[in-house]
Amino acid sequence: MALPVRQQMIYWGVAAIAFLAVLYVLGDVIVPFLVGGAIAYFLDPVADRLERLGASRALATAIIFVVLILVVVLAGLIVIPLLVQQTNDLIAAAPGIFENLRGFLTERFPELVDEGSPLRQSLANLGETIQSRGAELLQTVLSSAASVLNVLIFLVVVPVVAFYMLLDWDRMVARIDELLPRDHAPVIRELASRIDHTLASFIRGQGTVCLILGAFYAIALMIAGLQFGLVVGLVAGLLTFIPYVGALVGGVLAVGLALFQFWGADNWWMIIVVAAIFQIGQMVEGNILTPKLVGSSVGLHPVWLLFSLSAFGALFGFVGLLVGVPVAAAIGVLVRYFVDRYREGMLYRGVDALSAEAERAEVQGKVPPSDADPT
Repeated sequence: MALPVRQQMIYWGVAAIAFLAVLYVLGDVIVPFLVGGAIAYFLDPVADRLERLGASRALATAIIFVVLILVVVLAGLIVIPLLVQQTNDLIAAAPGIFENLRGFLTERFPELVDEGSPLRQSLANLGETIQSRGAELLQTVLSSAASVLNVLIFLVVVPVVAFYMLLDWDRMVARIDELLPRDHAPVIRELASRIDHTLASFIRGQGTVCLILGAFYAIALMIAGLQFGLVVGLVAGLLTFIPYVGALVGGVLAVGLALFQFWGADNWWMIIVVAAIFQIGQMVEGNILTPKLVGSSVGLHPVWLLFSLSAFGALFGFVGLLVGVPVAAAIGVLVRYFVDRYREGMLYRGVDALSAEAERAEVQGKVPPSDADPT
């Protein structure tokens, strides 16, 4: 006999409160474990593919991590130092960029930026603020990340957690399935499958799109000779998870820097090249990457995603940002499930609709006459 609904709600409510309490109390302590679990979840399809090709789970996991370590080492030796250098240079160049912008506006629209005008003063203050605050923020990030203990813990714990979770992923899923309450196991499996589909489409699919577009923008802009191209490509790639925002922000930033760098020179046409790079990126994303890797029915609206990230980030800090997307996906799936049950029920459709269906079924011989009464 199943437990009463009221008692079940109490148990599930206590479980949800305990989950939130763990996030709040442990905080940054569980960040390496969450990151390791996210890496294992992201790479599980790759391990499954290698298994289908004949490799054992242990061999597949070892191959994946050897390649992953090589990529991380290469990024640490080449990409990250260059990224830090370009970010520093961009922050240092901010006052000059805004000074040139003010000169351009003064020449074209003198009435808007006359001496003492708010716009003129705002442009001057904005460049100085970016330089001072940007350098301070970058130094804070680097100094906090340079904490030897935190870095060592993160660099040791994350790969170990990711390796063992990827190795035992199928066994963990099977063990969790064994512990499901038998009365609700089919429904829980269905909901878990929907959540996994949403997360796989968004995290694996959209994450891969972000990586591909970020690399494309960065490499193409650096080949085009744009200063700070790596930084712009990284920003555009990271923001691609919100439709059109990555290309819009990255495109405006890149074209603005191209105007500052190429305007008035013999190679002014490079401004068009920079704009064309983002146009090509948008075409590839919309016609190839997103349909192939993400699909058309992710079920995770950008507004809901931003709200979830903002809410969990404000409540639980960085760990809240890590769990914001999975929680958003889970809540979205649960809401759609209960909406479907509501639309099928008497509260939404009414007694008359159910009676009419029962009468039609009786006429067609689908139910016995004795079962036709909905009451």
